Amino acid sequence: MKSAILSVGTELLFGQIVNTNTVFLSNQLNLLGIDVLYHHAVGDNPTRLDRLLRNVLSEVDLVITTGGLGPTQDDLTKEVIAEVMGEALVLHQPSMDSLQGAFHKMGRTMTENNKKQAYIPRNAMIFPNSQGTAPGFSLEKEGKKIICLPGPPREMKAMFEQQVRPYLEALSEDVIYHRMIRTFGIGESQVETQLLSVINGQGDPTIATYAKEGETAIRVASKRKTYEEARLAVEEMIQKIQGEIGVYIYSTEDRELLEVVGEMLLEDSITLSAAESCTGGLFSSQITEIPGISKIFDRGLVTYSNHSKIDELGVSKETLEHYGAVSPETAREMAQGLYNKTGSDLCISVTGIAGPEGGTPEKPVGLVFIAVLYRGQIYERKVQSRNVNRNWNRNYTVLSMLNFIRQILLNCY
Repeated sequence: MKSAILSVGTELLFGQIVNTNTVFLSNQLNLLGIDVLYHHAVGDNPTRLDRLLRNVLSEVDLVITTGGLGPTQDDLTKEVIAEVMGEALVLHQPSMDSLQGAFHKMGRTMTENNKKQAYIPRNAMIFPNSQGTAPGFSLEKEGKKIICLPGPPREMKAMFEQQVRPYLEALSEDVIYHRMIRTFGIGESQVETQLLSVINGQGDPTIATYAKEGETAIRVASKRKTYEEARLAVEEMIQKIQGEIGVYIYSTEDRELLEVVGEMLLEDSITLSAAESCTGGLFSSQITEIPGISKIFDRGLVTYSNHSKIDELGVSKETLEHYGAVSPETAREMAQGLYNKTGSDLCISVTGIAGPEGGTPEKPVGLVFIAVLYRGQIYERKVQSRNVNRNWNRNYTVLSMLNFIRQILLNCY
């Protein structure tokens, strides 16, 4: 089945709200084996909405609309759909009763314009709104279906999960199963190059790559008659991908790098401390977002100035004068000094140039040195980000620190 998602609301075109409905519905439809061909957004204009609906229906079997079901004059989605499908709007008494009951429960008087929410196209299947007042519905004509849902995400999601999904499950012949692989340290173009032998021979499962901030995600999906068939096909493809780029993969379950590393530290009760210069405490801030991390995270020190590196961590003045604050030598002494102060199992330090100023030809903006002292051994890494901006450099550095910890713990440094 081919489908399109049509979001109605002038506020979407003004950029006043983020259209999260489309993301949610696309994911849900794909899981049901329903192909999504188009995303459209249109303002509260009946002429443009009518034209768009007719054009889209000429190419797809199913259109899902969100928004425009409220009581005001610009809420015209329902009226336009009725016109396009050749159905009259009629009073749906159960919806009117529900509407009046809702206002009574709130202790408010229902204004006359609210009654329009209870008028539904004749022959429509009604979807009561458990989270709001405007019901949704499904309408079919000559093999074409339109499902009309409310715009507020809370109302839309509840209606979809409680009523629309079961309705669509009965219509879909196939099931799509997908997994998301997460990688770090390899760009999207390099991923595609190294997976060419797999990608060129793909039919089902399909492989798609997505660039994220400092990362590349790979979506592996299969459409089969049963869930188990699709799952096994995806699992087999993931094994092939791991054989090609496994060294870069940190999750095959669409998990964040922070979550993966935090779990590794917690599982083995590895105590952790951090000394940060260029990241200014960003690493420590993100680490403390992990539930339960207080069991193993001892402290984070922001040693931004040379004086603080000397005073807090015991970095030698000679090292700073000879090699500079941004150097592997300074990073190593920072990690060693942190261990001397905390005794943590794993001590990580970072020093670098976040920008936008401060770089030189020898030490450009985005240059970072990371050092880790773990079980008596010092590991170090040089990172050169592509210097998008200061925030990007800092965030990429934190990801690099997390990935470095992950590799050390897995002995794949």
